[in-house]
Amino acid sequence: MISKLNQKDIRALKIGAVGVAAILIFVFVLEGHKRWDKARQSSEILEKQLDDIDLNKAKRSGLTSIVPVFQMPVEKETQRFLFRDKLNEQLRNTRINSQPIQEVPGGKSPVAGYELLRLKCSGKCSFGQVLNLLADLKDNPYLVGVEEMRIKVDPKNKQRVDFDLTVSTLMK
Repeated sequence: MISKLNQKDIRALKIGAVGVAAILIFVFVLEGHKRWDKARQSSEILEKQLDDIDLNKAKRSGLTSIVPVFQMPVEKETQRFLFRDKLNEQLRNTRINSQPIQEVPGGKSPVAGYELLRLKCSGKCSFGQVLNLLADLKDNPYLVGVEEMRIKVDPKNKQRVDFDLTVSTLMK
C-alpha cells in the first residue's frame, strides 16, 4: 500500500507522524512538569515544617531537661528494690525526715502484662521541701506516676507540713 503512495503523500505522512509525536511529547512533558511542580511545592512545605521543628541546642537541652526519664520495668524484686532505693535517695536529697516507706496493696495495672507497685511515704517538713521532692520525682527513672498527695499544714507552725505521698511503678 505504501508503494502506491507518491512522494508528496509520504512526506505528508512523515510530517503528520512528527506532529502527532510532538503533541504526545508535549502532553507528557506538561503532565510531568505539573507533577514536578506539585512535588516541589510539597517539598518546600515539608522543609518549612522541618525548619519549624528544628530547635537550636539551647532549646533542645531545655526541653530534654523537663522530659522525665523512664526505665523499662524489670522483674518484681529488682524493680521493688530499685524504686524504693531511688525514692529513699530523693527523700534524703531534699532533707525530708520521713517514716519508713510502705508498700500499698491494691491498684490494677493500666498496662497488660505488668503489675502495679504502689509505695507510700509520710513525713514532716517545710512546704518548700515537699515542692522540691515533687520537682525531683521526674528524675526517678522507675516512677510511673504520683497516685496520691496529701498535705496538711501544722496549725502551730505554719511553715511545717505533714505530707502523705503515694507513687507507683510497673513490675514484670
